[in-house]
Amino acid sequence: MPSDIEIARAAKKAPIGEIAARLGIPPEDIIPYGHDKAKISAQHLRSLRPQAPGKLILVTAISPTAAGEGKTTTSVGLADALNRIGEKTLLCLREPSLGPCFGMKGGATGGGLAQVVPMDEINLHFTGDFHAITSAHNLLTAMVDNHIHWNHAPEIDPARVTWRRVMDMNDRSLRSIVSGLGGPGNGTPAETGFDITVASEVMAILCLARDAADLEARLSRIIVGYTRARAAVTAADIKAVGAMMVLLKDAMQPNLVQTLENNPALIHGGPFANIAHGCNSVIATRAALRMADYVVTEAGFGADLGAEKFLDIKCRQASLVPDAAVLVATVRALKMHGGLPKEDLATASYSALESGLANLGRHIENLRLFGLPVVVAINRFTTDTSAELSAIEAYCTRLGVKVAVCTHWAEGGRGAESLARAVTDITAQRAEPFSLLYPDDMPLFEKIETVARRIYRAERVDTTRAVRKQLADWEAAGFGNLPVCMAKTQYSFSTDPGLLGAPEGHVVRLREVRLAAGAGFVVAICGDIMTMPGLPRRPAAEIMHLNAGSQIEGLS
Repeated sequence: MPSDIEIARAAKKAPIGEIAARLGIPPEDIIPYGHDKAKISAQHLRSLRPQAPGKLILVTAISPTAAGEGKTTTSVGLADALNRIGEKTLLCLREPSLGPCFGMKGGATGGGLAQVVPMDEINLHFTGDFHAITSAHNLLTAMVDNHIHWNHAPEIDPARVTWRRVMDMNDRSLRSIVSGLGGPGNGTPAETGFDITVASEVMAILCLARDAADLEARLSRIIVGYTRARAAVTAADIKAVGAMMVLLKDAMQPNLVQTLENNPALIHGGPFANIAHGCNSVIATRAALRMADYVVTEAGFGADLGAEKFLDIKCRQASLVPDAAVLVATVRALKMHGGLPKEDLATASYSALESGLANLGRHIENLRLFGLPVVVAINRFTTDTSAELSAIEAYCTRLGVKVAVCTHWAEGGRGAESLARAVTDITAQRAEPFSLLYPDDMPLFEKIETVARRIYRAERVDTTRAVRKQLADWEAAGFGNLPVCMAKTQYSFSTDPGLLGAPEGHVVRLREVRLAAGAGFVVAICGDIMTMPGLPRRPAAEIMHLNAGSQIEGLS
């Protein structure tokens, strides 16, 4: 079979105006970026009238291997399949980050015959949203430094600046740096560092804001540091919000593209799920629910990360009620969780698979805590045996969960029609109400403990007195009603990436907490997780190049 980029390059794309027309968007309300992608105008978003909303389907996954389990591919395949069986469906995805594209993954637009296109442009600069977010974030950083340099009021204590820098690339050398060296004219020397753009609070704010007014209000609440008297200083105090809004004007408008089967897709925003909240924008999701009967969206990494934060942060803040969850599983990941070495995952091992099924079961249990009906989607690989697939199906049947074996990578939407029918069945029969994991008024540390105990099955959360005091101080300052955004490894329910399967009774190490007052959550950084990833031993960037025809090769 051709490579993903070869398939994408050969796609017969419809003009983006035709895709927009299918959603009822007139030509004057799309802003084309070439012939195959466009932004939807803010004017059209405002014109969308409340109606019986579409059904919201969350696609999530079991704890993944390093290569991922095909969650985006399954989301694309499901959206295509729902359209094939006559359901007007819109796909809502996150934008890929350049960091993982050049690092581990090599691309994030699906695969095989279940892709969104133009694949190369979406994976790279796309419509410039990430560059705008990076620029807005770093403009605020520069204005904070300038504020200190000129001794403006309120006087920020240089030792209490909390606002770091960001860039959309993995660069471990920038995690901790000293800036302002070279004399008084170059600023005040200070310890600082870089996070990756997808971990920026500006990214989180853009993805959680409902409209321009909400975006501006959230940006105004960003806390950049404290005075010597420990009073908070905000972006509004620095007078940076207006300029940040100028930079984000176009970035806040959702991007319209299409699948290989010419079905519409909104791709907008892109916070990671292991270090941020892992969902596409509220603006795109809410708009999609007013334009389609079914909306398929995904949350990053495993359900213990992306799904939990989609439900406890995004749905809480945006008043969204999901109708079902699709849990993506692969034979290879289950065998890994059953103890099979990574280099042997393509070989048959019924015993390893049986042992690894506990990971799948744990994720099913967790999704049911929220009152969500669950369908398991087995993303089938050519190395999977009939016996292995049958074992997964039998396990799901014992748990009372529908299961569909999917071949969308090889067959497109046709290969996910059984999944689409399972989704329509369970959404039609749903009875249990949706519920959140914890109430707003629960103390912050108890919220962290609740996620750790109920979702990760930890015995306890260990942290320092300084962290507990910081949480208590934020509660005293009026931030105790915020949800928590857990930052931890994606490979395990624990904070140890090597502890696979479905561990219980482990200890969650809470290393640091950060207040994202504008985004509206508290980040709990656990274990050794980094908000600026590093490149792997052999980054995907090593094989990327332009061929003789100036076409991109190496993206996958």
